Amino acid sequence: MRIDQGSAGPSVDEVLDATGTGVWRWDRKAGLVTLDTRAAGLLGLPRESSTVPTSVVRARLHVADFIELSGIITLAAAEGGIAEGRLRVVGEDGRVRRTVRARLRYLDAGTPAGHPAARAAAEVLGGIGTAVDGTDAASTAADAAASPVPPGSLLLGTLVEAPETAPGPATVTGDWQRAREAFLLDAGRALAEARSTAEVLRVAATLSMPGFSPDGLAVFTVQGDRLTVIGHHGNGSFAEAPFTDLPMSTPYPATEVVRTGRAIYLADRAEYQRRFPVTWPLAARFDGHSWAFLPLIAGGRTIGAWMAAFSSPVAFTPDERSVLTTVARMLAQALSRAHVHESEQELSAGLQRTMRPAHAPQVKGMTVATRYIPTGGGLQIGGDWYDVIPLHSGRTALVIGDVQGHDVRAAGLMAQLRVALRAYASEGHSPEAVLSRASRFMAGMTRDPLDDAEASPDLEDADDPRFATCLYVEADPVAGTLDIVRAGHPDPAIRLPDGTLMVRPTAGGLPLGVDPDPDYPTTRLVLGSGETLLMCTDGLIETGGHDVDTGWARIRSVFAEHPDADLEELADALVQTVHGPPSHHFTGPLADRRDDDIALLLLSRDPVAGHVPGAGRRTVLSVAQTEASRIADARGQLRDLLYDWTAPDQVDGAVLMLSEMLTNVLVHTDGDALMLAEVTGEQGFRRLRVEVADQSDELPHRRHPGELASSGRGLILMDLLAGNWGVDPRGEGKAIWFEVGEDSPPMDWG
Repeated sequence: MRIDQGSAGPSVDEVLDATGTGVWRWDRKAGLVTLDTRAAGLLGLPRESSTVPTSVVRARLHVADFIELSGIITLAAAEGGIAEGRLRVVGEDGRVRRTVRARLRYLDAGTPAGHPAARAAAEVLGGIGTAVDGTDAASTAADAAASPVPPGSLLLGTLVEAPETAPGPATVTGDWQRAREAFLLDAGRALAEARSTAEVLRVAATLSMPGFSPDGLAVFTVQGDRLTVIGHHGNGSFAEAPFTDLPMSTPYPATEVVRTGRAIYLADRAEYQRRFPVTWPLAARFDGHSWAFLPLIAGGRTIGAWMAAFSSPVAFTPDERSVLTTVARMLAQALSRAHVHESEQELSAGLQRTMRPAHAPQVKGMTVATRYIPTGGGLQIGGDWYDVIPLHSGRTALVIGDVQGHDVRAAGLMAQLRVALRAYASEGHSPEAVLSRASRFMAGMTRDPLDDAEASPDLEDADDPRFATCLYVEADPVAGTLDIVRAGHPDPAIRLPDGTLMVRPTAGGLPLGVDPDPDYPTTRLVLGSGETLLMCTDGLIETGGHDVDTGWARIRSVFAEHPDADLEELADALVQTVHGPPSHHFTGPLADRRDDDIALLLLSRDPVAGHVPGAGRRTVLSVAQTEASRIADARGQLRDLLYDWTAPDQVDGAVLMLSEMLTNVLVHTDGDALMLAEVTGEQGFRRLRVEVADQSDELPHRRHPGELASSGRGLILMDLLAGNWGVDPRGEGKAIWFEVGEDSPPMDWG
């Protein structure tokens, strides 16, 4: 065939006219469709070039086809490809007149006037007048050809009549659509529940898509300028090695997807080999026929790629691409959430490690068990902490505390306060001096040193002062003495050898940070052989809607149920009662059931050689002249000692007699009172003995008060309520005592 080099080729319009192809332009932003004469005729409109609203074109198309076309266009925009579909054209009576094949493509942002697509649009559509607003069509076409195309607004394409018998994508049936919706719903739910990367990958490996389930899956993530596979399924363990460290410049589908943010569909092996000849040998050894590589985009950033491999050919119809794209989006979101969650957990674990001693606490002559349980949610960190500090004197300091709040700032303040306390204690200061210095340190951290009027508005924490409670115990493992200083913290408790838990009231001061120059009195207790000290934060007491009384009752029941448990078992039992399944059986009376951080420390004194711990119970408490309020503590101590006494009336009588004895010492002497209460014997036949000692030599004497007298009935009550009572003179002072037998007959009041 001879070609005349001098003759001009056919124009674009002649080619389109010969093939019966119409050209149309759709401005989705403006809602206008521009049609040439052929496109208008194919859509059943008057055969003339015109610009019409989108609603006019929509009215000429089957409603299901128009909706499907919109979805195909959205998918093509995400992939940067061509949107193609078969559209049924309907008449005014609603009957299908013909079927046309539509092809559309977005004109990318910044398309210059010289681009072939822009030139074709100007040549074919340049003379079309507008039927909407009467503006100059030539001017509009010239402006459209000369100006860059706004991103995501203009589509340019063709329309051509398609034979009714023409092969095409299978019609999407209602059953397939329902199956697809059910699959996406289940996949979305499963991915939403996955909390770690491993769980997300397990869910991805079990995805069974309706009609075209992949036989192999792989997930790639970006790590710097490298792409690595973090999970795969269906290709065997050997498949991972070549893809663990791919440079982003590698001509591989996954790297191209990450670089461009657009999906790649390879319908057969030949296409894979043609488009990626360098890396084709890596995929050739696998039994795959079709591949889909989709970007994983989260928060507008491409974090990786997802590969789905199929052992049988897949055409990747618009519906199949839509399903794959939706799954990729859900997978990206799930991986992003898992990464955030794992980062938070790693940060939380690191902070928790700083809250605890670097090594397992060990105290010579004593056994220690500790636990820290953060509250649920967030970073799993808070302001609770414990510490065990060896001192140069051979003693050991035990510290437990709680900084106000459950946020990162509380954790930061806690870490600084813990270091400060350890430093003050290591310097050899007394317990009260350690807490005084710590309170001054805390006040300096949380309060603005300037006056309120001069405070800088740039200080974020100026309006958020914090305080901390703390219990500091200096233990002597040889003598068993405990020097206790308390700053607004719950009192310690001691488990007696028979399992009875006694809350020991101790003198205390303000929480740390409230007063920069506070005083903290010291209380000394003795930890006997076989006894256990409990120090805890208020989370162990109050979590689950409990107040102080019901919270201690719950803890007391745990000790009673585990009388022979070692410290580790006892610590686990305490945590389980608060946070485990048993917690549902110990709900408190308060409506507020919010969780709180828990820190606890258990300390027991190792048995002394040759000493057998007694089976009885005892408690000792001193009441100073200036501390009359401690009489109430003494009454509470006696009730705790008799928590399982079989005769409630005897308990009330014993508490009344103790109150009388202590009050007499404070009223009629100038010294302090020392209470000693002890229970001995077997259950049902036990005997209670209570002594109150003072340093006065004056013995009590019986009086005969009248009906209106407000005093003088103490010894009369002793005669009525006690089984035995008496007064024992001592070298300095005296001790008045009474005894009550559990098996004594009830009193007959006549």
